Amino acid sequence: MKKQDVYEFFSRLRDLDPEPKGELNYTNPYTLLVAVALSAQATDVGVNKATKELFKIVSTPQDMLDLGEEGLKKHIKTIGLYNSKAANVMKAARILVDDYDGVVPQEREELEKLPGVGRKTANVVLNIAFGQPTIAVDTHLFRVSNRTGLAPGKTPLAVEKKLEKIIPKEFAMHAHHWLILHGRYICKARKPNCPVCPVADLCRYKDKTVIED
Repeated sequence: MKKQDVYEFFSRLRDLDPEPKGELNYTNPYTLLVAVALSAQATDVGVNKATKELFKIVSTPQDMLDLGEEGLKKHIKTIGLYNSKAANVMKAARILVDDYDGVVPQEREELEKLPGVGRKTANVVLNIAFGQPTIAVDTHLFRVSNRTGLAPGKTPLAVEKKLEKIIPKEFAMHAHHWLILHGRYICKARKPNCPVCPVADLCRYKDKTVIED
């Protein structure tokens, strides 16, 4: 996609949603970290249902340790892979308490040391909790970047690096939110809703749909 088209692409998404927000519910950087870790291979809606009561009693890593792994499982058993996720959340809570005084670190490398926290999760936390202009490449963002021709890449990291190069600085803070929401609600996996897409004329996708869902 040409440089001027990239600018126009993000300008339109910004005009439609100037202050995009993530759809996971959280109360502070720690609960955001937990919510994002739980959201792997699960829907945000499902995670929000599971954490509604959990986050009333857990707001710090120490709270999580006090709850215990079995207590956590009772809250998140509706989420896929909840056993392994519960184990990782507890291990991460122990590390945060022992090594970081219960404070979520603001560096990607430190976040990625935590069990269950990969690059995508770290980038989400850095962006939403700490205001860093990171790009968290999930399946939606990966699809949109490749399908539209915005930032084609064979791996999430390749797409992330390309997006970092081409996104104008004024859009960097919210770019990943716009792309994820666009992929979730318009540029959907099975059938993109091209007739209502605000950037359809800029998109390089050859098989555009012509009938609205």
